[in-house]
Amino acid sequence: MNKYALLVLVGVIVLLSAALIGTLVFMTNKPVESRAVQVIYDIAPMEPNSELWGRNFPNQYSSFLKTRGNVLDTTYNGSSAFSHLEKDPRQVLLFHGMPFSVDYNDDRGHEWALKDVNETARIGETTPGTCYSCKSSDNPGLWAEMGMAEYDKMKFSELAPHINNTIGCANCHESETMRLIVTNPALEEALEAQGKDWRTFSRQEMRTVVCANCHVEYYFKGDGKYLTFPWQNGTNVEEMYEYYTEVGFKDWEYPEALTPMLKVQHPEYEMFTANSTHYNAGVACADCHMPYVRDGAAKYSDHNIRSPLLQPERACGQCHNDVTYVTGRVAIIQDQVYKTKIATEDAIIDAINAIKAATANPASDQALLAEARELHRKSQFYWDFVSAENSMGFHNPQYVLKVLAESTDLARQAQMKAAQAANDPSLLQIDTYYLQQESGALVP
Repeated sequence: MNKYALLVLVGVIVLLSAALIGTLVFMTNKPVESRAVQVIYDIAPMEPNSELWGRNFPNQYSSFLKTRGNVLDTTYNGSSAFSHLEKDPRQVLLFHGMPFSVDYNDDRGHEWALKDVNETARIGETTPGTCYSCKSSDNPGLWAEMGMAEYDKMKFSELAPHINNTIGCANCHESETMRLIVTNPALEEALEAQGKDWRTFSRQEMRTVVCANCHVEYYFKGDGKYLTFPWQNGTNVEEMYEYYTEVGFKDWEYPEALTPMLKVQHPEYEMFTANSTHYNAGVACADCHMPYVRDGAAKYSDHNIRSPLLQPERACGQCHNDVTYVTGRVAIIQDQVYKTKIATEDAIIDAINAIKAATANPASDQALLAEARELHRKSQFYWDFVSAENSMGFHNPQYVLKVLAESTDLARQAQMKAAQAANDPSLLQIDTYYLQQESGALVP
């Protein structure tokens, strides 16, 4: 290489070095938000403010904010906060004597969770803080700070000043890695009781398990109102009822019938994982309720969590070519489940009526009456396991119809036992209540 070529090469290197230094200086002096390379912001562990997470994951966060607009209904469910008591007045009778007979509105989108629980008429002076457990992204931090036992001991009104954020990123994700995690101590304890460690689950499994942080059946144990999932014997309706019987738990006593009753919450996880077709095929909750979408070259899971029926092409179309056929099948299944559910409610109401009459009769056989009450308690628990679950049976159609059939049978047995207890064949009368069209209320 001659000296002229060497000088040219050195000059080129100097120029490139100067250009690189100039670029670095330029980028350093530019505001963070206008740099060409996305900056990764540190997110504190269990950070309750989802907006801070959104700086790193704008697509996911912006889609999550759309849950504010989740006020649409499907045929049988939805997110408009409609009243179940107005839509199905039989439930006023079924829940007589407890707060759900006064206020029972359907849930809206996740962005509404905190507002809706604060405004429900079911909240009173004695309401435990445990009711906040599935309503706020503040919870993981509070549980870590004070422990769930102390959290649950607080009254709802005492805990309220510490609950400022609705459901958010911290309820499902680890801030450092963004992996899906179990954040509810009650879920971790329930899984441990079954010998399961969620940390060993696959990512696809976690896309269902993470929903079980909230979408499950639960109760408040003991004076401390400790949040507990009744999974010690298993997660089927039979196994959970057996658990409640063993521990002698009741949510309330039905007036005049004196039956120790149970109120089911929202057992979507238990229903879906009970050997349903989709679950056995490896489908996760997020596949249908949070399907993948694209924004230019970016692919991400849609955090506008809602019914697949509101976006069937995107949700169902991932696996099914004929979406029209699929939604038609859903309609057939839900129609059948709804009609069966209403027939079950009629049977339970007839049983309640018979038990109330037998209880009022001082000559009634108390042993037979106790059997009638036990059958009533079990029947209504089975029915509510279906009714309180938010898919009108579609999450597990065969299982749902089996549970409703058993519930109806138990209710008719309860009615018969009450008639035998009172030695009054008239109590076997069917359809003793009817729907009064004028007022929309059930009357004798």
